[in-house]
Amino acid sequence: MRPPLMQTAPLLTRINVTPIIDVALTLVIILLITAPMLSTSNLEVALPPARTRDAEDPGFVSITVSRAGEIAVDEQLVPGTAALATALRTRLAERADTEGYVVVRADAGVRHGLVREVLDAAKDGGASRLGVATRQKTGGGA
Repeated sequence: MRPPLMQTAPLLTRINVTPIIDVALTLVIILLITAPMLSTSNLEVALPPARTRDAEDPGFVSITVSRAGEIAVDEQLVPGTAALATALRTRLAERADTEGYVVVRADAGVRHGLVREVLDAAKDGGASRLGVATRQKTGGGA
């Protein structure tokens, strides 16, 4: 038998991954665009009403933080967050009828870190229940 006149090239057996990558990237982009749209439902939901305590209720201890960073427990000024836990523990001991309910009233201009330090110090001072006072919006506009 005679050898063939032309040499045949070996067959390429590699898979071309470029179309697979194109399809995968297209799917990722579609999922990134549509995922935020799927996170909220269009169902009508009637949220339960919130119960608030009366501002004049003497059953809680109030921690007030001014815009300048001054801290007060009820009417008593406290030199800083380091002394807040001790002052709060003393105030809660004076009010034996409370359940350790403490309301933090902070000015809107106070930095977030200071409010966080006050909340941590209040927990260290024996506050078993913490609340943050807010001002309710008036009117229907947002």
